Amino acid sequence: MILQYNHHGKNWRAHLDHPEDLSIPMSAEGPRAWYVPPPQITPVMDNGFVGSISGGGKVNFFNVQFNPHGNGTHTETLGHIDPDHFPISEWKGPFIAHALLISVKPAIIEKEGEHDKVILWDQIKDDVEKFKPAALIIRTLPNRKDKLNCDYSNSHIPYLDYRIGENLNRLGVLHLLVDLPSVDREQDGGLLQCHHAFWGFPEDPRYDATITELIFVKDEVKDGLYCLFLQPPSFQNDAAPSRPLIYRTIPSEGDIEESF
Repeated sequence: MILQYNHHGKNWRAHLDHPEDLSIPMSAEGPRAWYVPPPQITPVMDNGFVGSISGGGKVNFFNVQFNPHGNGTHTETLGHIDPDHFPISEWKGPFIAHALLISVKPAIIEKEGEHDKVILWDQIKDDVEKFKPAALIIRTLPNRKDKLNCDYSNSHIPYLDYRIGENLNRLGVLHLLVDLPSVDREQDGGLLQCHHAFWGFPEDPRYDATITELIFVKDEVKDGLYCLFLQPPSFQNDAAPSRPLIYRTIPSEGDIEESF
């Protein structure tokens, strides 16, 4: 199947048969952050009912307990910082977006007596302004395999300078995806500067914009332009587990029957 679409007046074509999955499965062995425990997935056992075939039951019928911000890949709305609590169930898209994948090695800067690893706007500025994507996917370097099962709590995590949020907002980038547990510093006194800048909150809130964290981009997935499919489940919560898919996209010279 081939999707044809138009972005900023240019036609693009994406082959939908070969997606790259950027999500990390939520499991007890998966990554976690913010001091939350691993997710618990347990069979219902009640009044003789056994919710596990391997345990002697007729069906698998499990309870799942987790924190979407701390257990695995998740997408969040500005409800994350909005006291009025804008849930992801009310987010109406766009679910499909022209995306740019960039790999970046964080810079080292001194802050509060520590050496922070920070991604700076100047490191990504040229590519973002050149390609004008609707979504930006950031893969941090080195691309360690322990991103798949790391406990990030109290680990001095790399983060994004808030000017990235400001400039992505200015350029109209609607989706920001990172392989970090947060776009902001782990200990920042609750400022969440990059979150606020990206969403324009509270001055000019962008209810159509999302942030997706704790993704993983395999080494064999090359930097470049993709078509992003993003549709998290309809939770009455500011964040939900997510499975972002990307498809390689190329310029198309043919007619566009449908566009987004």
